[in-house]
Amino acid sequence: MPTIAVDKAELYKRLEREYTTHEFDELCFDFGIELDEDTTKDVEEARAKGLPTPAPQLKIEIPANRYDLLCLEGLARSLRVFLQKEEAPKFTLSVPEKLQKVHVEASTSPLRPYFASAILRLARPMNQLEYDSFIDLQDKLHQNLCRQRKFVAIGTHDLDTLEGPFRYICKDPKEIKFAPLNKDEEYTAEQLMSVYETDRHLGRYLNIIRDAPAYPVIYDSKDRVLSMPPIINSQHSKIVAGKTKNIFVDTTATDKTKLDIVINMISTMFAEYTDIPFTIEPVKIIMPDGSSHLSPPLAPRSTTASSSYINAATGLTLSREEICTLLTKMSLTATPSTTDADALDVQVPPTRPDILHECDIMEDAAIAYGFNNLPQSMPTTNTVAKAFPVNRLGDLIRKECAMAGWIEALPLILCSHDENFKWLNRSDPGNYAVQLANPKSLEYQVVRTSLLPGMLKTVRENKALPLPLKIFECSDVAIQDSKSERQAKNYRRLCAVYMDKKAGFEIAHGLLDRIMQILGVPFLEKKESEGKYGYYIASAEDPTYLQGRAAHVYYRSKPNVTPSEPTPSTSTSSEGPLSTLASGLKSVLPSGSEETNSWSRDIVIGSLGILHPSVLSNFELTRPCSSLEIDVEPLL
Repeated sequence: MPTIAVDKAELYKRLEREYTTHEFDELCFDFGIELDEDTTKDVEEARAKGLPTPAPQLKIEIPANRYDLLCLEGLARSLRVFLQKEEAPKFTLSVPEKLQKVHVEASTSPLRPYFASAILRLARPMNQLEYDSFIDLQDKLHQNLCRQRKFVAIGTHDLDTLEGPFRYICKDPKEIKFAPLNKDEEYTAEQLMSVYETDRHLGRYLNIIRDAPAYPVIYDSKDRVLSMPPIINSQHSKIVAGKTKNIFVDTTATDKTKLDIVINMISTMFAEYTDIPFTIEPVKIIMPDGSSHLSPPLAPRSTTASSSYINAATGLTLSREEICTLLTKMSLTATPSTTDADALDVQVPPTRPDILHECDIMEDAAIAYGFNNLPQSMPTTNTVAKAFPVNRLGDLIRKECAMAGWIEALPLILCSHDENFKWLNRSDPGNYAVQLANPKSLEYQVVRTSLLPGMLKTVRENKALPLPLKIFECSDVAIQDSKSERQAKNYRRLCAVYMDKKAGFEIAHGLLDRIMQILGVPFLEKKESEGKYGYYIASAEDPTYLQGRAAHVYYRSKPNVTPSEPTPSTSTSSEGPLSTLASGLKSVLPSGSEETNSWSRDIVIGSLGILHPSVLSNFELTRPCSSLEIDVEPLL
């Protein structure tokens, strides 16, 4: 959660009361925030030593979605409403004599197509404390909601130094020239990339537009640059504490929803300083297609909530009027519905974008009532919890592998398509792996269909460890399944990789034997064995493994027991049409005795062998490795 630091004396002044640290901590808890630190004691100690120090501060942790609490003004206002010392303000748009306009040109569409703006006409210039809070809110929004300015960038300007209408365009960086903030010399946009490359604060934002053929820029009617979002504002329109009275706010974005939230936060949090409190001057935004709208969008959002749902979730028996009173303490406006005897009509102000669902309204009602005041009661239903059988089996296998000297690894479930198929010398049969529609990088393209790529990458990153290296994982893979509700199905698997100076096939085989021994699955010497139940291995040709050094693991279930389906294979069956027909006939024809067709219950649950040199090379491994990978669900 973000942490804000506010001036202690100023906050208590706005709350009209002096609190002890414990009292304010309790107030924060009741409101749903947390007091992290009170610096009063540290400040007093520093002053006693004659050291320069700022005024005492309160450091408060704020929920990540409560953007209205990220500054002193918003926090104090919300606490006053919560304490019922004032009503939640109603934000309105003024009707100016001359409406400022911003023309958004089509050239901005590929980079940052959305624009919003607002004008704050202050009753007096901001003092230093208010100015610092104004700048700090912008920084908090940039780091939090705006995701390091990638989604939204904020610019603030002294309107008295500018003249509308304004233009928001994209232009060749060599043709953009202005003096950036806190510099007197003019630079082209191309030169600014070099100037700020080593800047600790601004350098992190350069890559957002550096490689673009044209950079976004905002001009006034006299072609004076306001800012080059998302990098830097102009020195010409710089806001000065104690001097600037009229503030022009610009926001550019790649996300329309976040844009509306940001412009509303900036304008409403400091609207209390305007000449008519909580009144904001709108700006007309003219889009490339000729359409236009007023910004900021301050109209409250209408929604509904069920009083019976709120009472059921909180264990209360409040009337609709009582719930409305509680919601008022959280800056929401609620009235009993005239068309539904159970519903509440709720108006969500522009300062509360965190209200997304009826459950958010219920939570606010619970906070206003007081979590400590909610009634306690025994649950109306009693259940006995227990682990899923497959999870219990997985825990047992993990424990036995660890006791056998193997180290558990936990790689990511996403991998590249090549790692999952090509690097293992396997072909993609199509409609097999679950693929990401918009992968962030080539490293995360598909959900793994085998645990082996993650194991080999783990070995690659730990080559410096002393040999032998013995690692395992017991986890899920996912395969497409058109018959499943979610079009995919999970399979629990066990994979182990052994790396040493020698391949160690017998080590991997030994782990398999140990697991089967613990699970009470007997070993069958070969397919023709007369045992009714057990497992055996048989030589196989698998391109993942060295030729002649690979085997499939077969599992023969108990009679009259249908085992869980093993993971579908990527390889096509080697059986011809006649073999397939023969297998079908044998499954339906009566048998002389149960023992003669025991092998018909045999299923392949995995494989083991010495990995092929090309597979090792793909994963940058130079030592020989053996691996084991089996399904564990059929063993239930």
